[in-house]
Amino acid sequence: MSRPAGQGSSGPDLPHDQPAGVPAARSAAPSPRLPLLLAALCDRLPEDRIMVVEQVLASVAAPDDRLLSRFIAAQSAAGLARQLTEIVRVWSSEAPGMTGPSLGLALATVRAFPRPRPAQVAVSGPMSASLPARLTSGVAVEVIRSARTSLLVVSFAAHGARDVVAEIGRAVGRGVRVDLLLEESTQAAAAFVALPSEVNVWHRVGASGVLHAKLIVADRHTALLGSANLTDRALSDNIELGVVLRDPSLVEPLVEHFRWLLSPENDIMRPA
Repeated sequence: MSRPAGQGSSGPDLPHDQPAGVPAARSAAPSPRLPLLLAALCDRLPEDRIMVVEQVLASVAAPDDRLLSRFIAAQSAAGLARQLTEIVRVWSSEAPGMTGPSLGLALATVRAFPRPRPAQVAVSGPMSASLPARLTSGVAVEVIRSARTSLLVVSFAAHGARDVVAEIGRAVGRGVRVDLLLEESTQAAAAFVALPSEVNVWHRVGASGVLHAKLIVADRHTALLGSANLTDRALSDNIELGVVLRDPSLVEPLVEHFRWLLSPENDIMRPA
């Protein structure tokens, strides 16, 4: 006995459980990975480093350009070469017709889009390829360089650290207010004697406990905190660990706490 079309029979073009007259769902295409990889790169690198990548992309024609390969091979930060290699691989597979300048423009667009940036890792000492981290010495200079109005530097010990001291001096030169909170018993202030007189140096009042924190805060937007003192060994050779915060909702309470410590009425810190 014949059956009416669409009743009891799916027909040759419909799945067995698909009702007649209802379009079959399209198979979900995989989400493109390239935008996600570009966003991850922007989350990891500071703006000036991202702009360098954009400049390199603007000068290459395709994913297999040798200039791009040489640039990737020259990257020393842990895991960065592998991250860039994955971007190039996905670029080749997802958008092989896209030119380097087009990809650079896409990266610039991601960089310009405002969004909270996740915490990043900073390390001193040996760096493994598995940890996407940057050397503490470079991160410290970068955070200081980003300050436009205020700079708060806290350290238990200080010695050498010429790049950090020089960057603080440049911050003073562009009108940034600088407060150095240093442990008096370690003679940490001696490392900064070459800085202009406008720099404010603070020591703890009394002998109960020591100032043991390590912190660099630019304005109220970026903070580096961790185990490293401002010494040459701690910034480069010792095994140290820190994090960079770029979320003002986390950074501002840190600033408020140390500004509270500096308030004269609290009698906790005094000018050196």
